[in-house]
Amino acid sequence: MHRSAAEFMGTFWLVFGGCGSAVLAAGVPEVGIGWLGVALAFGLTVMTMAYAIGHVSGCHLNPAVSIGLWAAGRFPCRDILPYLAAQVLGAIVGAGVLYLIASGKAGFDASASGFAANGYGEHSPGQYGLVAALLAEVVLTFMFLMIILGATDGRAPAGFAPIAIGLGLTLIHLIGIPVDNLSVNPARSTGPALFVGDWALAQLWLFWIAPILGGWLAGKVYRRLAPSA
Repeated sequence: MHRSAAEFMGTFWLVFGGCGSAVLAAGVPEVGIGWLGVALAFGLTVMTMAYAIGHVSGCHLNPAVSIGLWAAGRFPCRDILPYLAAQVLGAIVGAGVLYLIASGKAGFDASASGFAANGYGEHSPGQYGLVAALLAEVVLTFMFLMIILGATDGRAPAGFAPIAIGLGLTLIHLIGIPVDNLSVNPARSTGPALFVGDWALAQLWLFWIAPILGGWLAGKVYRRLAPSA
């Protein structure tokens, strides 16, 4: 229960902080933080939560991370569903609080604004298609999990894992935001999609399948790469 509560809180912070930076701050005239700021915000949410709750739950905040760690032999199968439920619920509540705040501005429309939802085709920031988004999500989730698995390896320098993971998430956002607003996290995609509805829900399948596949592959590869970890 304590670990699930920690995952709920951490994923809430990830969505509220990361997506909140995109919805509330990225496009502000003259002082907007832009894509660089949004990428940094996502990295900071994970880094801060890793220090805050890493010792409680491991700070997964992401179904793809939980499944990747399971594939690497570092996480028990019996805990996957409770973690996934807490992560998705935290993401939905985080998106809900963000929606209430954003709605305080006259004329706000979640569907019209995109509400930081992930999408491809006409809903991609750079107009990238389905195949490009699918490949980006698999590859970037794979690399994110490789960073996580390496940084948390017992042979890695102690105490620096949150920094490496946070900066890793920042980097992959810098690469992936133009493609599909970057997910690498099915829970993060689900929260905003529920408030956008329509196209965001229709495209949500990709942002579950691709990150989970990338995470699972990374777990299998790292297990062979560092078998004594």
